[in-house]
Amino acid sequence: MKVTLAKHGGLAAGIRRPPQVVDTDALPAPLAEELARLVAAAVAAGTPPGERPGRARDAMSYTLTVEGDGRTALTQSDTAMTPAFAALLAWLEQH
Repeated sequence: MKVTLAKHGGLAAGIRRPPQVVDTDALPAPLAEELARLVAAAVAAGTPPGERPGRARDAMSYTLTVEGDGRTALTQSDTAMTPAFAALLAWLEQH
């Protein structure tokens, strides 16, 4: 499974950052299993309720693309994020 995280917006919105890519084939088995569990939880949690327009204009948005048995994309932001997506985001930022 390959997980790609792209970040958009924030205070440096004009600066394009390359996406972060994590491939479970390159991880030790325990980390690959943990990532798979976090991805499954984030996908199952779905999308949070919509955010109000004009709220936190400098907030970051995150697009997570999961490739494996098909392709899944999730987009959430600092102002509207499920706890499962937040846990996955924290894991990706640490690894």
